[in-house]
Amino acid sequence: IPNYSNIDDTFHGLYYDPDNQYTVPYTYGIVGIIYDANVVDKADTGRWDLLWNEKYSNKIVQFNNSRDAFGTAMFKLGIDVNTTDKALWDKAHDEMIKQRPLVYSFVMDEIFNIMQSGEASIGAYYAGDYLTMADVNSDLAFVYPKEGVNFFVDAMCVLKNSKNKEAAELYMNFMCSEEIAVANANYICYASPHSLVLESDDYDLKGNEILY
Repeated sequence: IPNYSNIDDTFHGLYYDPDNQYTVPYTYGIVGIIYDANVVDKADTGRWDLLWNEKYSNKIVQFNNSRDAFGTAMFKLGIDVNTTDKALWDKAHDEMIKQRPLVYSFVMDEIFNIMQSGEASIGAYYAGDYLTMADVNSDLAFVYPKEGVNFFVDAMCVLKNSKNKEAAELYMNFMCSEEIAVANANYICYASPHSLVLESDDYDLKGNEILY
C-alpha cells in the first residue's frame, strides 16, 4: 500500500499494531459533550457532571454502548478507563445507575435527530458528528470536559480469510491518495491522520479547533 507513506508519523506504531503490519489509520476522533447553548447554562459546562445535572433531567441523552457510556462515568469519577479493578468498574456502574432517572434516551445514531430537533439538550458524542449536527442546528455547542476524554482511531485492514486481498489493498491505497483523502475528510467531518490532508488548502476543516 504505497500511499501508506501519506499517513502522519504520529499514527505509526500505535499500541494495537506496533509494527504497522495490519492496519492503516482511516480517521480519528475524541468524545466530548454536545449541548444546546439556548438551554444549558454555560457555567454548568466544562465537566462530565453535566450529564448528571438534575437541572436538565429528561434533556440528557447517553451512549447506547457500554464502552463509551462507562467512559463518561469513569472520567467523571477520576477512574482510569483501562483499569482492571472490578471494584472500580462497579463504582462506575453505580454512578450510571444514579444517572438513569435523568436520561431521556440511550442512543447512538439517533442522537442526530434528537439533538438537532431540540428533543434533548445534552449528550456525549463524537466531535466529528458534532460538526455535522451543528450544520443543521447552529444552537449546538461542544466542550471537552476537563477531567479527560478518550481518543480513538478507526483503521482499515484486510481480513485474514479475504478472497480479494489485492482488491482490498488497492482500495486502501485509493483511500490514502491525496484527492480522495481530502474529499473523504471534508465529507465525514472526522479528524484525518493523513499528512497531505492536513496541509491541503482544499480541506475545509484545516486547523479546526474542535477536531485539532
